[in-house]
Amino acid sequence: MSKISTPNVLLSDHEQLRTEALTRIIAAQIGADGPALGFEQFMDLALYHPDHGYYMSSAEKFGSAGDFVTAPGLTSLFGASIGNQVGQIIDANPEFGVLEYGAGAGQLAVAILRQLEKLESLPRCYEIIEISPLLRDRQMELFAAEIPHLLSLISWLEQCPAEYCGVILANELLDAMPVMRFIKTGQGFAELVVDRKGEELILDQRGLTDGRLDDRFDSLALEVDYRSEVNFTAEAWVSDLAARLGSGAVLLIDYGYSRTEFYHPQRQQGTFLCYFRHSGADDPLRYPGLQDMTAHVDFTAMAEAADEAGLDVSGFTTQANFLLSCGLLEQLELLNGSDDYLDALGPVKQLLLPGGMGETFKVLALTRGLDYPLLGFSTRDIRHTL
Repeated sequence: MSKISTPNVLLSDHEQLRTEALTRIIAAQIGADGPALGFEQFMDLALYHPDHGYYMSSAEKFGSAGDFVTAPGLTSLFGASIGNQVGQIIDANPEFGVLEYGAGAGQLAVAILRQLEKLESLPRCYEIIEISPLLRDRQMELFAAEIPHLLSLISWLEQCPAEYCGVILANELLDAMPVMRFIKTGQGFAELVVDRKGEELILDQRGLTDGRLDDRFDSLALEVDYRSEVNFTAEAWVSDLAARLGSGAVLLIDYGYSRTEFYHPQRQQGTFLCYFRHSGADDPLRYPGLQDMTAHVDFTAMAEAADEAGLDVSGFTTQANFLLSCGLLEQLELLNGSDDYLDALGPVKQLLLPGGMGETFKVLALTRGLDYPLLGFSTRDIRHTL
């Protein structure tokens, strides 16, 4: 996600009612005498409660009117470049489909399908898993307006089929999955939780019973008071996906680090952040249901989960190197001499430069049954850092 600094405004009456309603629901989950909610449970309610969760509301999420900007919303060249990678795989496996998790506003799907059409490499189908009914409606409207002749390829699924063959895409999906937050104490690890004091929600901590943290972090020698997070939800999602992928590739695009970078001694407050109208904060109890919550991805954990489930870790690189390998600059040059070229220059720089999204965002490729190198990792592959 790309942060844009804009001033906050007062909540509308509707927003105030929504966040108060969700706060009451969360408080009721805890009860007057506890037990407290694990942070994963709280984050799941705040983001995905069916009536009041952040991603389930009708409020604008994307662009200057929302809370964040994603790469597909910056320029269609992002999706066109990914389309080149998808096209390489489809050309080698014409029977493959494409499945996108969390398609957002639908801009990535439009750009990919347009590029695949240019390449004469359209897949047999383009399927989407989207939990938000409101976003599904928005995607349908965009597809009908932008690519009406390709609508017959597009459908929505509730979950990934039991045996899927094709290309699976997840752009900025893992960062929105609920995380466990922890703190290193003198006695070991403690879990950060959400409790209540009267009707007020508070952050607290409790002793940890999950031994996976000790096993994972013994070698990192984290200091006392070190705070961070671990995304067991995302790891389980990768494992489940591995069980469903018959053959094909999974492309995970998100902001994150290898484990040693993720848990670097200087990153002692972790990566968890909230976003409300492009303003970042670290208070998850402010405006439940109105603000996004996110944490960077430990790509080493994703690679380990995939490897343990039998997938091949076939590439890992920065977003900048992936897009360059997939022809982003060549796509830009095709616009040279037009107003579209000038409009695209700024977004392309944001996608590529280290101060923008180029280094913070990474791409991880997981495959089964593919015996050729993937285009997107031809410039630089940094799997050795995982």
